[in-house]
Amino acid sequence: MALAFTVSAQELWSLEQCMEYAADHASSVIQARWDVASATANRNEALADFFPSLSAQVGTQFSWGRNIDPETNTYNDITTFNNGYGLYASLTLFDGGVTFNRYRHARNERKRYLNAIEMKRDDSAIAAMMAFADALYYQNSIKIAEDKLAQSEGMLTLTKAQEELGLKGIPEVVEAEANVASDKYSLVHQQNLFAQAMLTLRSAMNFPEDQSLSIDTVNYIFTGIMTNDNPESIYLRALATNPKALNAQMQVKSSKYSYDVAKGYLMPNLSLNAGISTSYFKNLSGNYSAPLFGNQFRNNRGEYIAATLSIPIFNGLSNISGKNRAKYVYEQAKEQLNEQQRILHDEIVAAVMDRDGFAMEIISLKTKMEADSEAYRLNTRKYEEGLLSLIDLQLSANTYYSSRVELLQKQMLFLLKDKLVEYYKGNRLWM
Repeated sequence: MALAFTVSAQELWSLEQCMEYAADHASSVIQARWDVASATANRNEALADFFPSLSAQVGTQFSWGRNIDPETNTYNDITTFNNGYGLYASLTLFDGGVTFNRYRHARNERKRYLNAIEMKRDDSAIAAMMAFADALYYQNSIKIAEDKLAQSEGMLTLTKAQEELGLKGIPEVVEAEANVASDKYSLVHQQNLFAQAMLTLRSAMNFPEDQSLSIDTVNYIFTGIMTNDNPESIYLRALATNPKALNAQMQVKSSKYSYDVAKGYLMPNLSLNAGISTSYFKNLSGNYSAPLFGNQFRNNRGEYIAATLSIPIFNGLSNISGKNRAKYVYEQAKEQLNEQQRILHDEIVAAVMDRDGFAMEIISLKTKMEADSEAYRLNTRKYEEGLLSLIDLQLSANTYYSSRVELLQKQMLFLLKDKLVEYYKGNRLWM
């Protein structure tokens, strides 16, 4: 069962507009975007590990006292100047999948942070929706309180007129004045609650303080359209679309990749290294004349290529402990996924049940409100004809207006649950 509501066309903020604004401007959403930027940098860094490392080196050295003559390779006691140049490259051929799994982890983390933006957007939009519903409830409560006050003031005027004609006594006039005072207080109270609700809405939206915010006046009309929403079907759809469910799934993947990285540290590491170097030498003692820089740069050049195999044997069990710790985190993430999916399933079932329950209650309350309205109308005529006391009339009025308030409450609750059900279906009205 579903309810349909009609919205009066006004140039004011609608529910969807408030939710969309909150989703785009919430502080948590802005912070989540910076997390994505950081995760992108981490992914690019992990990607760079696939490429060879290349470095250049330049060194300068002055030596004096007893040292080795680079020309004769014998000890002497002269002052020399050495200038060395080198270019070195290294490429990892095998590291147990550490580089590959680190990249997979970084890439998955970036996706998770992108999904976190959607989670923050959803949370901000839903918070704005709750605040909007409260503001809307109090806005309509003000209308009910105004109607109640107008009714009390009308009865006070009528009672005073009848008292002047001798049909009513002073106690009844005093009772009517007390009812007016009570209804005035109720109206002021509802106005204060509405102001507080609007403040909460502005906060949920992160709305600028120097700008005014007014919400739509919405008329809720029950049409009784029947639907057959299946919670299990909604749950299966939510597993593939709901950001919280996706976050738990991606958390399991990240933990698995971290576990694979930890296992890779227990594997041998094979790398290929290559380099080229040259140098320039000059004896600063005596009248020694060094060969030209260009000749030395060419003649002193040397190249090498090497392969290095590193096999971890014992390092204080740190790698084994790291692997076990990563495994525990992985198993914990899988359990958290199961828990998150269970919570999501229960939330969906509860939302559908609550929405349908509120729909049925609205049907009953609407019938009750119409009956209370008719009873109040008839009792008003009896009071005008002197056949009913003011206290009995006031009881009838309270029953009628209480029915209106209760109906309004159920309509607001239905609105929230209906939006939540659509959210779990993957229909985000604020996007």
